[in-house]
Amino acid sequence: MDPVSIVTDSTSDLAPNVATAHNIEVVPLSVIHADRAYLDGVDITPSSFYPMLTSSSELPKTSQPTVHQFKEVFGRLLQQGHSVVSLHISGGLSATKDAARSAAAELETDRVTVIDSGFLSYGLSFQAIEASKMVQQGCSVEEIVAMLDEMRRNTELLFTLDTMHYLHKGGRIGKVSALLGNLLNIKPVIRVEGGIYVPVAKCRSSRQALATIVQYLTDRFSQQKVRLAVGHGQAEEAARSLLEMLKQELCVEGEPEFYEVGPVIGVHTGPGTVGAAVCPVI
Repeated sequence: MDPVSIVTDSTSDLAPNVATAHNIEVVPLSVIHADRAYLDGVDITPSSFYPMLTSSSELPKTSQPTVHQFKEVFGRLLQQGHSVVSLHISGGLSATKDAARSAAAELETDRVTVIDSGFLSYGLSFQAIEASKMVQQGCSVEEIVAMLDEMRRNTELLFTLDTMHYLHKGGRIGKVSALLGNLLNIKPVIRVEGGIYVPVAKCRSSRQALATIVQYLTDRFSQQKVRLAVGHGQAEEAARSLLEMLKQELCVEGEPEFYEVGPVIGVHTGPGTVGAAVCPVI
């Protein structure tokens, strides 16, 4: 059986040290601003991105990796004798998986398996990390794919926004368009469901929105052992509050991940975003 390599993309929000520790290859998407393209996590990071976003009169754009980028990564791994499992942001939010599938088709190989994670951020990262653990255990591609199907059905990702301006302007609105008639003074709670954004609640304050996220996840996971990740876009205080509330209410195994949402996702969610990803321990 060939060794297996795990590939994902930068919308996973995997920190470089975490990706390295789990031997996960991360292919960057791009942020395009003022006629310049920045590779996500390479040329631009949250610390440089959010000030640029808030000070610019023009909303940056995002772009998925090219077929050529994927062919380079897949080709190198194939030459090393590896099979590849490539996990990507939901196809309902980006065409990244399509570029990966086109690259695999052009390489004319059955040793690259491209998977739509149905998620983004740590909803995607949890899958990539678990797949890498299974590689270390000597599991086959078929076993990894079956595990990922199970994870996808049992993962939750919820977030709240300080403003819907960026989600609306960026066009990644999903079913959240139902909230657009009431843009002022609401803090929406949004869930990733079926690979798109779906509204859960309209709250009058950030505190109420965080409490709604906690209640939803507590009801969903009850006394299950879970893994937890909390992320934010320039909203560290609120995110730490959410983290502490979830640690009190959920049976969290291990140390939760606490991270800042990356530039590509941040283009569409904006500053003030706070969210949590939870999956049961397998």
